[in-house]
Amino acid sequence: MARLFLKKILIVTTLLLYGCGGGSSSESVIPAPIPTPAPTPAPTPEPTPAPTPAPTPEPTPAPTPEPSPDCTDSNLPNTNYCNVEYEGLNREFYAYIPDNVGTTVTSTPLLFNLHGYRGQANDFSGLTGFQSIAEAEKFIVIYPQGSILPSSGEPHWNDSGWSTESPANDISFISSLIDWASSEYQIDLNRVYATGKSNGGKMSYHLACNIGNRFAGIASVGGSITPNTYSNCSPSHPISIIHIHGDNDTVVPYEGNWRSTSVPDMMAYWKEFNNCQAQNVITLPDVNNDGDGGSIYQETDCLNDVKVELFLMEGMGHDWPTDLNQYDIIAADEIWDFLSQFDINGKINF
Repeated sequence: MARLFLKKILIVTTLLLYGCGGGSSSESVIPAPIPTPAPTPAPTPEPTPAPTPAPTPEPTPAPTPEPSPDCTDSNLPNTNYCNVEYEGLNREFYAYIPDNVGTTVTSTPLLFNLHGYRGQANDFSGLTGFQSIAEAEKFIVIYPQGSILPSSGEPHWNDSGWSTESPANDISFISSLIDWASSEYQIDLNRVYATGKSNGGKMSYHLACNIGNRFAGIASVGGSITPNTYSNCSPSHPISIIHIHGDNDTVVPYEGNWRSTSVPDMMAYWKEFNNCQAQNVITLPDVNNDGDGGSIYQETDCLNDVKVELFLMEGMGHDWPTDLNQYDIIAADEIWDFLSQFDINGKINF
């Protein structure tokens, strides 16, 4: 009995061993799973360096002010001779100062009177005849001297025409003289005017077109606007214009040439700019009985009640009228009678 029990145990043990590993080699063995590797951490980026601050620019130095004119008494009554180094050029001018101006008389009008090409300021001051009028009416007259044009060696004004090779900035120079007169004599900045003959008349128009905000009126004798200034003229406000021209002027022809806009075209420009709506024509009497008279063409009903006038003188050449025995008008009288009616805002209501 015990032997039979042991035999059964042996059989069961053998079967168990066979089932656990002793079977055929064709059966698959399930491999153990491969562990998933841990993810590689992303590299930590280097910190972005802060931007380098831009260097603080050095402050722009203020422009060096131009020196003030040095003035002395001249050999002319009530007239100072002044010179100043301006933008690298030695500049000169004469200033007629009426009695009591700058002391008991303040808020004084200022008139610039510009000589022609090859001209001299001191000669022009004697020719044009403004001193007696200025003394009576109490306004200052400045006679600037044009600088030397290198190509000719002659005095000139850089009027943006044939003188484009000029080194002179005459617009800036004359503007600086307004500032000087204002600081020295308490001028009325609303009553600054410019006049001139030939090249000086052209320069007067050049001032009106470029710094018109500083001028109340312009007068020219025998000097039309240059074509370049005419094409680029940009006045800042309505401005009164008086122009005197001879119909026999061969230097600055009434009909114009490559250096000068025709007088009719120029006057039409000022008429249109000032929006003038009416015209009067006045016949000038033949005062000296030489058979030649003239006509005044007045453009009226303009903005701010300004005016535009042309004196067209019969038989007159390239001249500044000074004597009724030779001409039928005196230019200085006509110019001041006209300009003195206006300030920078238009017609003055006295």
